[in-house]
Amino acid sequence: MKKMLASLLATSALTVATLISAQSIQAQAAETIRFATEATYPPFEFVGEDNQLEGFDIDLAKAICNELKAECTFSNQSFDSLIPSLKFRRFDAVISGMDITPDRLKQVDFSGPYYENSAIFVTEKNKGLTSIEALKGHSVGVQNGSTHQQYLIEKLESQGVKVRPYDTFQNAFLDMTSGRVDTVFADTAVAREWMKERGKGQYVQAGPEVKDADYFGIGYGIAVRKQDKLKEEIDSALKKLKENGTYQKIYDKYFNKA
Repeated sequence: MKKMLASLLATSALTVATLISAQSIQAQAAETIRFATEATYPPFEFVGEDNQLEGFDIDLAKAICNELKAECTFSNQSFDSLIPSLKFRRFDAVISGMDITPDRLKQVDFSGPYYENSAIFVTEKNKGLTSIEALKGHSVGVQNGSTHQQYLIEKLESQGVKVRPYDTFQNAFLDMTSGRVDTVFADTAVAREWMKERGKGQYVQAGPEVKDADYFGIGYGIAVRKQDKLKEEIDSALKKLKENGTYQKIYDKYFNKA
């Protein structure tokens, strides 16, 4: 009888230990959010001098994790691989200056918008390209797989604009400074940051800001897999960050510099 009781107690203890271990593993998994980004997009995401990821999106993601009492990890990937990798569960979320658009919403879910977006053309001052209409016959650099590329192909290519895709916007800007493309089409904040930091006063905006909800959506959002409860958690955290002033502090750090 004693042996039977001891055996039952041992089995019970083992079962409890197994359950605790399983719960611990689940809790550990829930405490880490794996973000993917494409870190050639300052001021939203870029590799800093210490070889660490920095930027508005990175700081915002860290604040979201802090609010959710979770840990963040970040992976730097090419932009056109972000959504496929998310769908294949290589990551939990994508934060990478990504517009919420109807086409993307067919593949993934998004948080509520956290940044209002528009796009502009940048060109060298002496080219005299002062309007979008003047771009006919000229080449425009754009990031491959972006909504900017889609906009150019569907709206302007038939009007004689030559679309030149690049793996990153930074390479498009580099080729513009070398004279290989006449203009670059990019998000307004990114383009203005480049003109301020690297344009040396030689580059200007060509025409007005482009705002088209079919291509640039209603703003940037954080992408998650379809029907993932993480969307609700991120939305809740974003709401609190805006209410407690944390979001504004991060915004001011990158967009309201003195």
